[in-house]
This record gives sequence, C-alpha cells and structure tokens, in this order.
Amino acid sequence: MDTLDALADGARTELTDHILPYWANRAVDVEHGGFVGRIDGHDRLVRGAPKGSVLNARILWTFASACRVLDTDRWCDEADRAYEALRDAFRDPVHGGVYWSVAPDGTPVDPKKQVYAQAFTVYALAEHVRQQGDDAAEALAWAQGLYRRIEEHAVDSVHGGYIEAFARDWTPLADVRLSEKDADAPKSMNTHLHVLEAYTTLYRVWPDAGLAARLRALIELFLDRVIDAETGHLGCFFGMDWAPVSTVVSYGHDIEASWLLDEAAAVLGDPSLTDRVREASLRIARLTLDALDADGGVFNERDGGHLDTDKHWWPQAEAVVGFLNAFERTGDAAFAEAATQTWRFIQSTVVDREGGEWFFRVARDGTPYREEDKVGPWKCPYHNARACLEILERADASVTA
Repeated sequence: MDTLDALADGARTELTDHILPYWANRAVDVEHGGFVGRIDGHDRLVRGAPKGSVLNARILWTFASACRVLDTDRWCDEADRAYEALRDAFRDPVHGGVYWSVAPDGTPVDPKKQVYAQAFTVYALAEHVRQQGDDAAEALAWAQGLYRRIEEHAVDSVHGGYIEAFARDWTPLADVRLSEKDADAPKSMNTHLHVLEAYTTLYRVWPDAGLAARLRALIELFLDRVIDAETGHLGCFFGMDWAPVSTVVSYGHDIEASWLLDEAAAVLGDPSLTDRVREASLRIARLTLDALDADGGVFNERDGGHLDTDKHWWPQAEAVVGFLNAFERTGDAAFAEAATQTWRFIQSTVVDREGGEWFFRVARDGTPYREEDKVGPWKCPYHNARACLEILERADASVTA
C-alpha cells in the first residue's frame, strides 16, 4: 500500500467516525438553532457563549465539502443547517458583510467587519455552491456581494493588498487586530492567505475575469511581498507599505500557504505563474521539514532564538496536506515520510480518543492543554476535516488519472 492509499484509509475513518460526528452530535444548538459558540477542553458546553462568524463559516465549509466529497445525506443536512445559521444571524442587512460575533439568539455582539471573517464566509459560501450547484443561487449571489464589498472597502490602492478590519459601517477602525495575540498592524499574512483561499474557491464556481485578476494579484503579492526572499518563510505582520513589523515564523501558516498558493495558481491555469509559485511552494515545504520534532509533530512557531515547541492541532493537519502536496509535485520520499510521520503523531497524540475531536494543542511531551476549547472562535472542524478531505480527493484523483 502506497503513502496516499494508507493515508486515505486513515483519513476516511478519522473524518466519518470522529470529526464530523462530534460536530453533528455535540455542537448543534438545539435551543437557538445553528451551532453553539463554545465547548471547553473537557467537552462541557459553555452556555451563553457568543457565536463567531469565522467558526460558523468554517462549519459550513466543512459540512458542505463533506457533503460534496462523501455524498452523505447527514452531512448535507448539517451543511444546510450551517448555511441558514450564517445567513440568518451574521449577515448585516444595513451595511453588508458579516458581523464578527453574535449572541446565541443572533443579536450582534461585535459588529465589526474583519476582512478575515468576510473571506471565510466567501470561502464557505463558494464551497456550498460547489456542493449544491444550480440550487445555490442565493449563496452564490451572497458570495459575489461579499467579494465586491471586500474589493470596494478593503483594497489598498496605493501599496496593494487588503486592510485588516473596519467598523460595522466600513469606516476606519482604531484597533484592527484579529485576536489579542496578534500585532495591531494594518496588514497580515493570515488575512491575505484566507482572502486568497476564498477567491480560489469562488473562482471555481464563478470564473469572472475581474476575480481572476484579483486572485493573480494576490498570488503575486505573496511572491513579491509576503514571502521573505532571503529566508523563504512568510512574514506575519506588515505596515501599509509592506515593511515587516514582526520576526515571527509561523510553521503552520508556512506549510498551509505552500499548498494553497499551489492550488490558486493551478485554478488560474497560467503555466508561467504556476512555475513561479511551485518554486516558492516547494522551498517553503522543505523549510517546514526542519520544524518537525522527532515524534513527527510540527512545532508552533519561532521568533528569533525562541522556539515555541507546543504543537497546535491545525499546523499538524496543514502539514500533512502540505507535505503530501510537495510529494505529489516532486516524488521526493522525504515529503511522503514527513506526511506519514505527522499523521501518526496526530493519531497517537492530538486526537482525543475519549472525548472526541482533536485537542487544541499539546505540549512537547504530548500533554494536552485542557484549558483550550474543543469548540470556540478559534477551534473549528475546518483544518482537520479539510486535511482528511484533501487526502481523499487526492487519492481518488490518483485512481482516475
């Protein structure tokens, strides 16, 4: 059995027996509809917790993609539930866009317009359209409208790229941070990566010439500005003129970008752009091999001489996909071995065999941080479910090729 087949067997089981059932069984909000805002690290519901648009968009993306790939009625029904929750609770009927967070009953809590959240909503809606086809005209129109809002309000016409956040009415915001852990910088790699991801999927269902131009501009922005030409790593935070304002290297974002950039270039179909992206992508993937611990886990980040050796759930998921993508592009067995090692680490250490789902993060010795959420604004099914779905789709493509 080759690497892809072995990973596919494990991914199908992980997805259908562990990840998706946790969210369908434990995270549905039976009182208010949609999905709950928070479940703690001991699998206890936190009543009254706000619901985040990013979490809800990621839930929609996950179930829509699972419905499309697995063709299972249960996951299709959950996708419908997630779509209705996102539409009914988070959509701003006055100024457009989606709120950052709402109360369980749908009352806005934080109505700011974080471009990151707009992008994830576009990503989820576009995947819902891929799933439903012609039956998703409403979702497609909404995604197109959000795309136009982003382009109208968030584009920096002088230096390129997108400004991080705005007030509810799209006026400037004093503090544009995505979270308390982030720098208060006007531009971030993270937001741009997920705008790129969203535009890639939107282009699959709406091959608009203007959208293609914006996606190309994003890819070139990564190649020319976000990726450090000297180190090969991605910068994390930038000033308006793209001067770096951070020295952090985020290994999870590096390896995630390596395959998302490759995918974006492939969707556009320009061979010269694809070649440029592939060179940068493979360099990033090789650099990420150095972030692997002896047990196969991926370290969190490095800032100068300080290495954060915690292992968060999402870089592990992204590493499997990124290494697998690099293996498919090169045939280099080192990437296949890395993908396999990280998958084994996930299965042995990151998956919560008793409570379900994956731990948010574990220490270097494998001890889980129980104070971290199982469900929350930053804990979702998108990274781990997507890794499984990517493996399954790539395995299927290799059979039919």
